[in-house]
Amino acid sequence: MRFLSYAYRFLSNFIFLALVYYSLNFLEKYNQRAVVAILVLVYAAMRAASALRSFYFFQRIERLEGEARRMAASAGEGPAASATRKQIINEVGGLRHAGEMKAYIDLLFLGLIVLLCVSKIVTN
Repeated sequence: MRFLSYAYRFLSNFIFLALVYYSLNFLEKYNQRAVVAILVLVYAAMRAASALRSFYFFQRIERLEGEARRMAASAGEGPAASATRKQIINEVGGLRHAGEMKAYIDLLFLGLIVLLCVSKIVTN
């Protein structure tokens, strides 16, 4: 299921990249192309800021994971409680890693979109 979510994120970002590419190539007037490119750059900047902010969030989750592992080791409430906590901590770690990978995919495509828009603004 995790790989399916990566594929969906990749495909949706690729479709957005293709949409930007074709919309910028079909506009013949420079002014129209520049306006569309600037609007896409603003949108890409907002999405990039959101993706970068999520890394801060994931860093906090990682810190909480370490704290939970430390507390679970010192609690010593029995094997059943310890196994349940370890399972929860591992699931949270997996979800954090998947979220980081999705943010990296987003940033990759946003970088490509920024390069495309800047090249269309710079060239006639």
